[in-house]
Amino acid sequence: MSVLHQQAGETSGKITAGQNPRKLVRGNLVRTTFVYAALIVCAVLFLIPFYIVVRNALMVQPEITSFDWHWWAQTPQWNNLNTLFNDLVAPMGTGLINSTIIATLTTGGQLLFASMAGYALARIPSRWSNPIFFLVLLTLMVPSAVTFIPKYIIVNQLGWVSTLQGIIVPELFSGFACFLFRQFYLNFPHELEDAGRVDGLGYFGVYWRLLLPNSVPIMIALGVISFIGSWNSFIWPLVIGQDQSSWTVQVVLSTFITAQTINIPELFMGVAVAIVPLLILFLFLQRYIAEGIARSGIKG
Repeated sequence: MSVLHQQAGETSGKITAGQNPRKLVRGNLVRTTFVYAALIVCAVLFLIPFYIVVRNALMVQPEITSFDWHWWAQTPQWNNLNTLFNDLVAPMGTGLINSTIIATLTTGGQLLFASMAGYALARIPSRWSNPIFFLVLLTLMVPSAVTFIPKYIIVNQLGWVSTLQGIIVPELFSGFACFLFRQFYLNFPHELEDAGRVDGLGYFGVYWRLLLPNSVPIMIALGVISFIGSWNSFIWPLVIGQDQSSWTVQVVLSTFITAQTINIPELFMGVAVAIVPLLILFLFLQRYIAEGIARSGIKG
């Protein structure tokens, strides 16, 4: 016992002699202050664009283009919102409805097809699994602009130009989503799959009854990413949506900028309205994004 007490006394003496508690507290305080200051600066930098959007949305055009800086609208123009939704040239209501339909169906289709493909590549034994997965990875390296002309030719031959299905169907398949689902299913416990096979489940039964219900984190993470990407998509909806009935939010916003004029207040009010659904979606589901990607196990 005396030896133990002696060793404990020597250890505590070394800690006390080597480290000054006041210096430790001061160092922690400085470090914490620096971290919080850096976080505040980053938060302000990220919030500045949102502030500019809301400020300009409530101003009149001369006030925005004036050389005199105004921190806020002198008289907030709330009627800009009414003007936005009553504009017959730029149907914002139609754009919101179309974007919601397109983003929802595209997201659902990507999750369904990518989860099935990821399951097949990860859990069904086949000599073709790795070559097919390699081809899937190759699709991630091809710029999307390269496929625009072939996709447009196919959509045009199907008679889908100026239709919502012409925008939705070509975007239902995502190599990135397939990759993440494969990685997620590679780490799925084999014991559950074996138990399902004992109960008489085939490959599709195991996928539908066991793997898919346990894929909620990765599905939410990919769903949020896919929905935001589809909502913000501009070039493909612009090419396919050639009349107002098939315009999305981003296409509607582009109509405020012409070769002759720019309707700045209405443009910024439209941007503010278009951001709201994404903010709500992200605020409610943000914790699932990191969790889902972390559980996907990005490793071989």
